[in-house]
Amino acid sequence: MEPTLPQHDLLSWRYGIYGGAIMPPAVIERFSAALPHLRMINAYGATETCAVCTIMPPELTTRFPASVGRPLECDDIIVVDPEGNPCSAGVSGEILVRGPNVFLAYWNDPAATALAFSGSYWRSGDIGMRDAEGLLYVQDRLKDMINRGGFKVFSAEVENALMAHPDVADCSVVGVPDEVLGERTFALVQLRGAGLDAGALRQYLLDRIADYKVPDFYQLGTEAIPRNQNGKPQKAQVRILALALVAARK
Repeated sequence: MEPTLPQHDLLSWRYGIYGGAIMPPAVIERFSAALPHLRMINAYGATETCAVCTIMPPELTTRFPASVGRPLECDDIIVVDPEGNPCSAGVSGEILVRGPNVFLAYWNDPAATALAFSGSYWRSGDIGMRDAEGLLYVQDRLKDMINRGGFKVFSAEVENALMAHPDVADCSVVGVPDEVLGERTFALVQLRGAGLDAGALRQYLLDRIADYKVPDFYQLGTEAIPRNQNGKPQKAQVRILALALVAARK
C-alpha cells in the first residue's frame, strides 16, 4: 500500500471494489485501518462469466475478509470434488458456475469448449469452498496447487500468511519438482527493507500455518514480484526463477 495514502483527502472515495486475484486479508486490514470510511467489496469472476459472478456484501467484509462473497442472483455456483460430486460446506473442490452471464463457447474451438464445461456448468479451474453461511472462498488455481508428499498446499494460503508479516511487501508461492515428495514449496518474497532472513520468516510461518505448508525454499529481496498489466502475479515466471535457484543450491 502507498505509504502516503492516509495523508490525502480521500473522503469522496466511498467504495473499494477489488478482484482479479486473491487479496490477502492482511492487505484488506491495512486498507481499512488507513481509510476507515472506505467500504471494501471483494468480487470474483472471469472473462467467461462476463465479469463478476459473486460479490461481497460490504458489511460482511471485516468479518470474512478472505471471502469473495455470495453468488449473484442470476448465477448458480457449486463446488465439486474430482468425481464431480458436490462438496459439503468447508470442503474444498473445483468451483463451477452457470447462469445467463456465462459464455456459450470458445470461438471456433469445440475441443476447448467441451473441456471447459461439466454439463451446463462452466469449470473455473479454481479451487474453493463454501462456508455454512453460503459465502465462497477462492483458495487457489488447480494448476497452482502444490502436492507436497500427498498433502495439498494452497499457494494463496501461504501467501496470505507471508503478507501478514509487516516486513513483507509482496510475495508469490509456487511448487518445484522433488524426487521424494513430488513437489516442494518455493516462496519469492519482496521485502520492505533489509533485516528479515529466511530463518526468521520460516519461524513466523510455523506459528501460523501447518508445518508442511511452510515453504522449503526462499528467495528474499526488494525486487518487485513479476506481475502482468492487470496486477496478477506471473507465476510462470516465478516458476522459472524458482527452478533455476533451487537447481543452483543443490
